[in-house]
Amino acid sequence: MTEEEILQIFQDHAALLKGHFVLSSGLHSDRYIQCALVLQYPRIAEQLCGELAAKLKDLRVSAVAAPALGGVIVAHEVARALGARAVFTERQDGAMKLRRGFSFEPGEPVLVVEDVITTGLSTRETMHCVEEAGGKVAGIGALVDRSGGQVEFGLPQSALITLHVSNYEVADCPMCRAGMPVVKPGSRTRK
Repeated sequence: MTEEEILQIFQDHAALLKGHFVLSSGLHSDRYIQCALVLQYPRIAEQLCGELAAKLKDLRVSAVAAPALGGVIVAHEVARALGARAVFTERQDGAMKLRRGFSFEPGEPVLVVEDVITTGLSTRETMHCVEEAGGKVAGIGALVDRSGGQVEFGLPQSALITLHVSNYEVADCPMCRAGMPVVKPGSRTRK
């Protein structure tokens, strides 16, 4: 699939929102990518995540990890396409943790995936959890990289769509200055 075809899937499912949003990173933006609106359809989730898995298959991982909540379906479907297992990290008392009995063999190759990368914080936190548990992060994948390719992890990485979307600190947000109401659609929003 081309990036244009994938972008059309997001548009067809009203997953590219315009307005005034607080992102999970705490930054503000006039655009929000709501992957859940696309991933709610199992066949589409399988197709998109299969495309992502194909881009990263040469890494030969045995596990795929993602931060909850947005990355859980992505990890599951990418793992299915790669013949690997899927695990997720989640917040406990404000810190990302590997819980629920998930573990890794020492040095086990792990792919970390996300639905959307903005600043890379959740991805880095998940990488840390994998490494702390003895796994070895082999690469990074995302359905959407809204950083325009600016966020790098020093490992092989791939995204289905790369967008250049403006993000603003609260003090510099033109929508705040214009008095536009703000929406907080993410699962982890800082104040």
